[in-house]
Amino acid sequence: MKKRVSPMASLFFISALAAASSQSPFEDNFSIMWSENHFKTSEDGNTWFLSLDKETGCGFQTKQRYRFGWFSMKLKLVGGDSAGVVTAYYMCSENGAGPERDELDFEFLGNRTGQPYLIQTNVYKNGVGGREMRHMLWFDPTEEFHSYSILWNDHQIVFFVDRVPIRVFKNNGEKNDFFPNEKPMYLFSSIWNADDWATRGGLEKTDWKKAPFVSSYKDFSVDGCQWEDPYPACVSTTTKKWWDQYQAWHLTDSQKMDFAWVQRNLVIYDYCKDTDRYPKLPAECSLSPWG
Repeated sequence: MKKRVSPMASLFFISALAAASSQSPFEDNFSIMWSENHFKTSEDGNTWFLSLDKETGCGFQTKQRYRFGWFSMKLKLVGGDSAGVVTAYYMCSENGAGPERDELDFEFLGNRTGQPYLIQTNVYKNGVGGREMRHMLWFDPTEEFHSYSILWNDHQIVFFVDRVPIRVFKNNGEKNDFFPNEKPMYLFSSIWNADDWATRGGLEKTDWKKAPFVSSYKDFSVDGCQWEDPYPACVSTTTKKWWDQYQAWHLTDSQKMDFAWVQRNLVIYDYCKDTDRYPKLPAECSLSPWG
């Protein structure tokens, strides 16, 4: 896939690189949520590993909450036979799966050896999700590290894989029940067993003889509005930040070309086209991602 670089795309990644250049050790940004003995770091502390076995998985979360910004991390997923295994990389307003949570999800659905990984995204507002999309990837995410990023402002949420926007979720500029824009969120990642649904709808079960399953992380970067109770000053002046200037409210022309390519070639499920599940499509499905 040919990559095109626009001024706004350059701005995205210059900003991400600036954040990355000031990276600090894992413990400065994150806390282990559970199973600390399933978490390891490389000798230099720059690469982090989460493992899953039949007993448990593992997860971590940021110490800070954010409302709007650019959030990016490089992941290398579980190689080989990973059916039933889910690596999740997501933002959430609560530490647990609370009934009123807001959430932005990347979920990487494991596979039988030789089959493609699937990436599922979802958006929750006030505990209501059901907004899944599933994509294939145009590379093997187990061979090398790739960047997975979220751009979040009051106008749109864009899920990026490397420099490519794979999903655009728009706001309508009115009070609504679908666009999460009020609650600050932590960033999380975890690895866990979901063989009741993750691979071929649960038909393929986790082969525990292949355990431990290990996902790898590095180069976390954030350029966002860090939450401070009761209300951080930067949220009321977000247009001063690159991620909420006018050009970040829409895809650029070159990003639209990449997004169109993804739409044509990689989307395998879109809840907005599932009329069996939603005879009356959700309101947000009428919003164009191109505007």
